[in-house]
Amino acid sequence: MRAKLSAALALAAILVTGNQVAAQGGVEDFPNRPVRFVVPFPAGGPADVFARILTQHMSEQWPKGFIIENRPGGNTAIGAQQVARAAPDGYTLLVALDTTLVMNAFRTTNISYKLSDFALVSLVATTTSILVVPASGAKSVEDLIATGRANKGKLNYGAGIIPTRLAGFLFTKMAGFEAAFVPYKGSAEVVQGLLDGSINYAVDGIAPHLNLVKDGRLRALAKLDDAPLASLPDLKPLHSFPGLKDLGNMSVWIGIAAPAGTPAPIVDKIYKALANSTGNPAVRERLANIGIRATSMTPENFTNFVNAEIRKWGPIVKESGIVIE
Repeated sequence: MRAKLSAALALAAILVTGNQVAAQGGVEDFPNRPVRFVVPFPAGGPADVFARILTQHMSEQWPKGFIIENRPGGNTAIGAQQVARAAPDGYTLLVALDTTLVMNAFRTTNISYKLSDFALVSLVATTTSILVVPASGAKSVEDLIATGRANKGKLNYGAGIIPTRLAGFLFTKMAGFEAAFVPYKGSAEVVQGLLDGSINYAVDGIAPHLNLVKDGRLRALAKLDDAPLASLPDLKPLHSFPGLKDLGNMSVWIGIAAPAGTPAPIVDKIYKALANSTGNPAVRERLANIGIRATSMTPENFTNFVNAEIRKWGPIVKESGIVIE
């Protein structure tokens, strides 16, 4: 009797999944309309730039096209909540950062979603962040540290997402000075804070700052990992400076997630399309020029990766004291 019941339940699960796929027109027919990529940041930031370059190439595979929808706020929680509540049909995807899938759970009060609300599709990129100052600011990492130590508590720094806030926190702590933290919602605000002198330095993704650095309006002092950076080839890793060795490499990563319950055949089809685009040499070169390294990871491996990141960052996030209200 128990065996018959188990078999009946298994058959019912198969039929439900089959009906879901059929309602969407079938796996072979997917996608038969534009797919939305929800970016939980304002336009112009690294995640937004990445999504636009990626979907431009993916449109060659899926001619129905894509819609980029910017839904900033709540330290990525607003966009994440929107996708978590969307129909699990593969037509609404989240451009999710480590902030979204890992760190918000530790530092955000009243978080409106949980990891189990998503079907993790793939890790698609890691990004290089930089330590950047106004053109009139510090001339070098050593100069910034000396200024900070000589003016205890008088400097301030800005950052948006939790990983760059953490990087700023750890740099200031290891450099041996105190500075006030100015929170921003995204890269556009960080750039403005540097340009109008509201902050003395910032940690942020390179893409929104690159042209201003090349124009001489901002100055990049260091990068936060060892990855080659074609656009700023002489920039040294922050951990290579005296006293900062323990910073190590700190890269922000980007993944793609669908609503939980999205049928496995649809998730697999999305993963394969993503892998095709992130593996394209022209796409990889365009992204590398702005400090974004395209990559690929199966849904299973991405899930294991996210769980490992949760174990790694939990204690560090809690030590920082950063809380996003």
